[in-house]
Amino acid sequence: MANLKYLSPEWSEEARIRVKAELTPEKMHNLSSSMTNIYQNCPDGRTMYMFVEFTGGELTGFETGDGEPPRAEFKIIAEYETFAKITRAELGAVKALTSRKLTLRGNMAKALRLAPQVDKLNKVLATIPTDF
Repeated sequence: MANLKYLSPEWSEEARIRVKAELTPEKMHNLSSSMTNIYQNCPDGRTMYMFVEFTGGELTGFETGDGEPPRAEFKIIAEYETFAKITRAELGAVKALTSRKLTLRGNMAKALRLAPQVDKLNKVLATIPTDF
């Protein structure tokens, strides 16, 4: 497989397929939640988003784009490069959050409890051959 451009429609579709196949409801502890990552200062100058939603542990929403993102329980805002490091598994989500590289809108205590599930998601995303 050729490398896919990070956050492109092709990357998003591959991510959706892999996450749905690899993260079963059992692995996700029947999680029901959603998050929107807001990527600031993307290489092309735009602000992008990635929306992810799980219902009963099953992936029920996954999309990337620019413009107004879907509403989510959590909104996480950071520089493009910070999210790229998280997606490449070079930086853990909790470390990024506690070092203030990420800004969280939502319940911080719940977000920290959900961090292991987010790490599982990021490990799947790290397997996609990607050009950042």
